[in-house]
Amino acid sequence: MTRSGQEYLASLRDGREVWLDGERVADVTRHPAFRNTAASIARLYDLAHDPEYASVLTADGAHRAYKVPRSYEDLVARRRAYKVWAESSFGFLGRTPDYMAGGAAGFAAAPGLFTTEGFDGADNAVAYHRRLAEGDLYPTFTITNPQIDRTKAASEQEEDDLVVRVVAEKDGGVVVRGAKMIGTAAVFGNEVIVGTIEPLAPQDVDHALCFSVPIGTPGLKFLSRTSYEAQARSVFDNPLSSRFDENDALLVCDDVFVPWERILTYRNVDATFGMWWRTPAYVNFVHQAATRFWTKLEFLTGIAILLTKANNTYQLPPVTQAIGRLMGRVAQAKAFVLAAEASYEEVDGGRGGVMPGKEISFAQRIMAGELYPAAVQEIKTLAGGGVIQLPASADDLLHPELGPLVRKYIRSPGHPAEDRIKLLKLAWDALGSEFASRHEQYERFYHGAPHVYLMQQAWEGDTDSCEALARACLSGYALDERTRQR
Repeated sequence: MTRSGQEYLASLRDGREVWLDGERVADVTRHPAFRNTAASIARLYDLAHDPEYASVLTADGAHRAYKVPRSYEDLVARRRAYKVWAESSFGFLGRTPDYMAGGAAGFAAAPGLFTTEGFDGADNAVAYHRRLAEGDLYPTFTITNPQIDRTKAASEQEEDDLVVRVVAEKDGGVVVRGAKMIGTAAVFGNEVIVGTIEPLAPQDVDHALCFSVPIGTPGLKFLSRTSYEAQARSVFDNPLSSRFDENDALLVCDDVFVPWERILTYRNVDATFGMWWRTPAYVNFVHQAATRFWTKLEFLTGIAILLTKANNTYQLPPVTQAIGRLMGRVAQAKAFVLAAEASYEEVDGGRGGVMPGKEISFAQRIMAGELYPAAVQEIKTLAGGGVIQLPASADDLLHPELGPLVRKYIRSPGHPAEDRIKLLKLAWDALGSEFASRHEQYERFYHGAPHVYLMQQAWEGDTDSCEALARACLSGYALDERTRQR
């Protein structure tokens, strides 16, 4: 059954080892760097108990993201659930529980890939999916190797323990040591899956494993980046970063014991890489991400419309054209979601249900990484200097001497100073703050480095049709007297 928000928050008090600014965080649900975002995630869980959203978000007592889709209609139903959660954070919480839930459903749809010569993780993969779905858990992941020296394989790094690897085998499991990045939202999760979405070298067998353990497992350390939530002055001054900073953390495994039943792949380079790409896991990721991206562009375009109306420039032809471009980008983002669903593919001959079309899904990642910075730049241009010349905080508005000055000079026709400042602070938090800069970089690399998913596009895309069309033109004429004449 689905959990309540309070039950989710209680699950985070498990002794997890989270570090920030040189200090260990005792409780992420109460710490000023994490508590508001934790509360925002808790509200997602509460939505499943809201009569307005319960039937959209859940099916058979679990979140729809955990359901293995069997038809086009199932894909549409899952997307509608994604949209509800995406709209709750205006698209700024990217790694919400439904993200990796879709990945787990992808594993369960094609468990045969986890059966290898040296280790059979098929039952573990199915059990992983069942455990998450039945417990309504928040699964997170760290599946990227640290950027130490990308010219060398994991096994060729200067030190043995830079990348997570097996250092010992025991009767009940293995001991692992090393690090992974980027643990987006990991400090808010219940379990973390540790693996590698990048290609591994043949000699990297000690690093070729994937497992999932509770966040509070002894030896797991999470080293948090700067908290934008902690730096926020208030919801009025920082409406997004104060509530939707999902955080990113470096995962360090300090001789962590992993039971055999928690391991999905083991000492197999092909399976450890292929579990993401040869099951529906990755395209399920994109399905959620593309829905969230579409929502985020809707939100940013809404900011642009409100800004230009507040500046009384909305009716100017150049501004109207800019809004038209943004609306076109929103439609483009929406089109990729609908097209991926409509071009669905069967999994394992239909035995594993269906998944969004690979070709459109991979193309969406290319589009999103290139489109987001362009959209942000467009809106910044429309905003002008107003987002820079703002009161330092809401205290200026409330001050008996400063308040009248602020209300006189920071306003526009039909928009009192308080409303205008509120809008401009929202725009700056979304477009120009450190929080916003992180999101721009985040969207560029949301599903890994371009060289990874661009190669997948080339491998999975319909290159035969492209080549055939070009060859058809070439075969339509030969070198003779007529083709030599103009």
